[in-house]
Amino acid sequence: MRGELVTLALLLGACGGGDAASLSHGSFGVPSATAQSALPANSPRRTVITDAVQKIAPAVVTVQTEMVERVPIDPFERFFGGRGGERSSAGIGSGFITRSDGVIVTNAHVIAGATKVSVALRDGQTYQARILGSDEVNDLAVLKIDAKGLPTAKLGTSEDLLVGEWVIAIGNPYGFLLGNSEPSVTTGVVSGVGRNLVGQGQGSGVYVDMIQTDAAINPGNSGGPLVNANGEVIGVNSSIYSPTGSSIGLGFSIPINRAKRVTEDLLEHGAVRRPWVGIKPTIATTPDVTRSALTKGFTVQTVVPGSPAAKAGIRSGDLIVKSRARQLRNAYDWDAELLELRAGEKLTVIVRREGRDMPITLTVADLPEVSAPKVQVLRELELVTLTPAIRTERNIRSARGAVVFKVSDRVSEELGLQPGDVIVQINRTPIEDAATVEKAISSQGGRGALRLFFERGGQVFSSDFMVR
Repeated sequence: MRGELVTLALLLGACGGGDAASLSHGSFGVPSATAQSALPANSPRRTVITDAVQKIAPAVVTVQTEMVERVPIDPFERFFGGRGGERSSAGIGSGFITRSDGVIVTNAHVIAGATKVSVALRDGQTYQARILGSDEVNDLAVLKIDAKGLPTAKLGTSEDLLVGEWVIAIGNPYGFLLGNSEPSVTTGVVSGVGRNLVGQGQGSGVYVDMIQTDAAINPGNSGGPLVNANGEVIGVNSSIYSPTGSSIGLGFSIPINRAKRVTEDLLEHGAVRRPWVGIKPTIATTPDVTRSALTKGFTVQTVVPGSPAAKAGIRSGDLIVKSRARQLRNAYDWDAELLELRAGEKLTVIVRREGRDMPITLTVADLPEVSAPKVQVLRELELVTLTPAIRTERNIRSARGAVVFKVSDRVSEELGLQPGDVIVQINRTPIEDAATVEKAISSQGGRGALRLFFERGGQVFSSDFMVR
């Protein structure tokens, strides 16, 4: 799917509320535990779906956020001595309890920018929540509430998913418009696995190695669990493709195995250790969707000196076709593989060189910092806002972004950028213009790894880096 353009908007489900009339008719509320237990065990109304829901629903929570923003003073008010003010906005999402002492997993975009986070349990009881850690690259966050003896969600595995197997999405899609705190349920199947999503046109967004489902995921469902027929969490609901803002049967979830790794890192360190190998894939200069979709593996353009890849003997021009058990079709599959790795672990890749396949083992390292403060990085990038004229002249597919006009040799080598590239996203922040790049790096730099997405030759690529 590398380079393929999707004309629908990638919508994050953290937006608050909605018109009750717009609710999907495929969503239905979870009956209370008392109502379900009243049915005899052999009732024909009981199915694997109802049993799975009964297991998982008590651990699903509603995440409510509040963001306080400074409001610029109106020129008319300034004349009369006004000083501006503050404006509060609310957001809503879902989450699920993974530890009985109040540890909760949700999406990073659900709590992004929040000044206050609260969590409502199934019975309506509400707690103030602390953010233990957030990873915008993986779009995952961990919250903590002060409670004990809470019901927990059983975590399954995303390694052996079957396309076509039943799945259930549980969350609170429209908050309390439904009149109570009971989560609602939608059902569907696993429509696909290993999906690499590149959103263009109406909105930028890049997700790799996602679970696709036709279970309806509506605004507010973000962060809720995707569950299999055994009542085990196999994914974290994250996004939809839709031209309308509501589900059209294209929902995507983050695999639970990745969520487990990220959650463990956030709980232990408060941040995710970003794995680094030191390989930069070759980036095509012209789009060829058909060829890139059929190509097996990806070609190494650059091996960073002193990196794990360099020490292991990987060379520029090598074709990497497999990493552990994952067959690699393109560089997006390699990006997905990096998200599953841990710093310090051994990694075996299959390299095709001069027609011969050879295994090469290396040790994954921590992502190194860009060797300059973030201010210096910004000084070494000269950007211009993407305009309709530039877009037409250069045949750029992204609707918005920042065009790289000049870049220093140092930053070009470390980030992989070159003049003519269009920066479209940093972490989960879509880039609207040149100023947005500076804001994104300045606000997020120093708080962990950054993932920068850029378009070149009609395809979108990524580069991971850290700045002090």
